[in-house]
Amino acid sequence: MTDRLSRYRAKRSSERTPEPMPSDATGQRGATFVIQEHHARRLHWDFRLEREGVLVSWALPKGLPTDPKKNHLAVQTEDHPLEYATFEGEIPRGEYGAGTVTIWDHGTYVCERWDDREVKVVLHGKGPAQGRYALIHTHDNNWLIHRMDPAR
Repeated sequence: MTDRLSRYRAKRSSERTPEPMPSDATGQRGATFVIQEHHARRLHWDFRLEREGVLVSWALPKGLPTDPKKNHLAVQTEDHPLEYATFEGEIPRGEYGAGTVTIWDHGTYVCERWDDREVKVVLHGKGPAQGRYALIHTHDNNWLIHRMDPAR
């Protein structure tokens, strides 16, 4: 069985960062998502979808697109533990991802499609993250995130 969190743990030390450090994927809770505003070297938003016991994650340098005519870059990063869905805090300087992490929005999602080329979801956020989005794989870790319906 593949350890979906090995890359996550390899980049962090529980002695040096307040981030959650589970020993393995902790099972499925539901279809939750979280978007975290991350003030690291460069401001970006971390978009995380619960899938198969982990949070599958992408960094969005420009956040969620609000206009269906404009796609944004989404760079897939390592899977994160489910506990990360509630993480907010300061990652210390010198550590991977150093900077302030706050929850921008969270909620549930409905999955319409999930494969290696495309992920389609409908977000039901508690705040501004509402609507249908598609993540389209372009190459390597690069994806595009596309808003499929007009902004509300």
